Amino acid sequence: MRRQTTTVPAAAPLALLDGGRDHVVALFRVVVGFLFACHGAATLFDVLGGPHGGRVPDAGQWPSWWAAVIQLAGGLLVAAGLGTRIAAVVCSGSMAYAYFVVHQPEGLFPIENGGEPSALFCWAFLLIAALGPGRWSLDALRAGARGNRKPHEALTP
Repeated sequence: MRRQTTTVPAAAPLALLDGGRDHVVALFRVVVGFLFACHGAATLFDVLGGPHGGRVPDAGQWPSWWAAVIQLAGGLLVAAGLGTRIAAVVCSGSMAYAYFVVHQPEGLFPIENGGEPSALFCWAFLLIAALGPGRWSLDALRAGARGNRKPHEALTP
């Protein structure tokens, strides 16, 4: 007697991932934004282990105080999904600046110059800006209330 086997189409696991896309985009956006906001809060308010530079910058001090304000405000906006694309572009740009001005002169690669967090945040925020806030965001809620196109529609293939 021949045993009958069933095969799972190769695309099935990918379809499962696609089904959770909205949730994954939302979680990614919230986690990245929250972690970035924590860096800003640590620098501005000497909490969560304090600033990495060692001391809290004076108000208005360039560039550390301004970077911390961008981290805190931008991170919170991205996490909430409010003004997401603009906030993500600003956050990404601030991390590109940090990488090329602070870290890159110390060595060519992020592993050499301590710039891994800056490089990762830069690319993560650029991805968020490109994908948009997703379905689970305040931007989507506002767009739905106005009857406009939903920001998550850019995610559909």
